[in-house]
Amino acid sequence: MKKLHFIVRQASHMGDLHQHLAPVYDIDSSSRLTIALQVLRHRRPEFVFLDIQLLQQAASKSSYKAIFQTISLVCPNASIIIMAPSELLAEAVKIVRDGAQAYLTYPLVPDEIRLVVTRIIEQNRAASELNYLREQVWQENAFDLLHTKSPAMKSVFEKIRAVAATKSTVLLTGETGTGKGFTARCLHNLSLRKDERFIEVHCGAIPDTLVESELFGHEKGAFTGAVKRKLGKFEIAKNGTIFLDEIGTITPSAQIKLLQVLQDGTFHRVGGEEQLQADVRILAATNADLKQLCDEKRFRSDLYYRLNVFPVTLPSLKERKEDIPRLAEAFLGRLNTFHSKTISDVHPQVLEAFLAYSWPGNIRELENVLERAFILEKTSVLRPENFPAELFTHKAESLPDTIDLSLGLARVRTREAARVERRYLDLMLTRCKGKINATAEASGITTRQLHKLMKRHCLVKEDYKNR
Repeated sequence: MKKLHFIVRQASHMGDLHQHLAPVYDIDSSSRLTIALQVLRHRRPEFVFLDIQLLQQAASKSSYKAIFQTISLVCPNASIIIMAPSELLAEAVKIVRDGAQAYLTYPLVPDEIRLVVTRIIEQNRAASELNYLREQVWQENAFDLLHTKSPAMKSVFEKIRAVAATKSTVLLTGETGTGKGFTARCLHNLSLRKDERFIEVHCGAIPDTLVESELFGHEKGAFTGAVKRKLGKFEIAKNGTIFLDEIGTITPSAQIKLLQVLQDGTFHRVGGEEQLQADVRILAATNADLKQLCDEKRFRSDLYYRLNVFPVTLPSLKERKEDIPRLAEAFLGRLNTFHSKTISDVHPQVLEAFLAYSWPGNIRELENVLERAFILEKTSVLRPENFPAELFTHKAESLPDTIDLSLGLARVRTREAARVERRYLDLMLTRCKGKINATAEASGITTRQLHKLMKRHCLVKEDYKNR
């Protein structure tokens, strides 16, 4: 049963709505916005009907958007409907543009309320389905990692979206562990070949004598041990995508064959005479400077220019520290999915260490230290003692650009206040070794208030007893 909350100046405005709507909706009301916020926090209604004059009074020192943001903080999923007399109809329309979902005029009519509620439900459902269809391809293989606050990574994802649907060869560069393989799979899943095979080849892991055979296949008797024909990765990936990781390590002879594929789309198996067509999208990656390898005559310049049609450079993790909390959350969610544990959070001291650390191993290193801590952790929070000591030897850095400027000031203020509140309680609990009475007294609050705050911030007293 959907919950409806009416914030009205006079009880008479409600009329006999309870009688008409109670069989379908769970209805309650309040006469002041301050009281309503407390009710909304506990009841979490799906629809909030707000009197326009009460809203104007509350917004006299701020704005309509600020009031809506305050409501969304205590009741995130609520749809706001404005109630107004006919003489304020123009203002009600303006308020809808500022963030309300709809408006109604007095006197309130039960059928109109049902119609508005039904229409908003249908609109929300349609929007959810549209978002799902738009983001479906980005969700495969934990594509939630694509959500970023880093300007550098936003630029990378814009390039990926632009080139994905083309046939162009893409060269991914960047340090080891920055996510070149992940990015290649994103490109494939956004391409017109997404329903075909994605073949990944780690060129650096193949012995030099077998590189050509692995990539292009061989005929029976082509060399010692070739007891039968073998198909290469280019044949297996037909109509799909082949990802050549660490492309700078392939042999000179393999470079010549790869150049032929890029030039005219053909190749031969080792020891074979039949010319084969390579209908395949080529993605390549390297953590080496291919231009420098060309200058040193260790990599063919003509091959480099064929590969470097659309270069994409992935930033290191230390260049996108804004994303570390989000990445940690995503990895933690994945670990919870695949293991029989439920760990809900990362300790603030750990996050501070994450932001100060230089991450020479980039995202792969972050994922590995989280997995290690996850295995060792026995509580619901990943604590500092389960992470390598070297993480905590760096001085914390300030990251002023981690503030989300897409949010209004009121919401940012609330978020930052919550972060500082959690940090304060964490330090105070540490000082008092988890003793509730001592912590409450030192903080100037009651033990009941402390328990509520600890529950809100996922703090457990047992975590502090042996610190």
